[in-house]
Amino acid sequence: MCQIFAGQDPANYTHVTRSVRLDGYATSVRLEARFWELLDIISAEQGMTTPQFLSKIYEEAIELHGEVSNFASLLRCACTLYLEQPKHVIASATAEMAAAE
Repeated sequence: MCQIFAGQDPANYTHVTRSVRLDGYATSVRLEARFWELLDIISAEQGMTTPQFLSKIYEEAIELHGEVSNFASLLRCACTLYLEQPKHVIASATAEMAAAE
C-alpha cells in the first residue's frame, strides 16, 4: 500500500522556489514541484496566470482573515481542496465569480 505513496517520482516533491509579487512586494514561495503543477492548472482554469492567481488568493485571504501567516501552507491546502472538489463545483464557482466582476 505505501509503495503507491513512497514509490512516487522524487521530482514530485523536489522543492521549487518561484518569485512572485504579493500586495506590491516581491517575495518568493517555496513549494514542492507537484503543488506548482497543480497551481498552474488551477490558474489556467481560472483564466489567470499563476502569479495573478496567487496574488488573488493572497488578497482575498487578507480581506477575509486580516493576515496570511503561512502562504505556502495556504497554497498547499488550496491544492488539496481543488483535488477534493467535483469539477462541476469549481466550474460553477468560477462562473459565479466571473458574473460578479
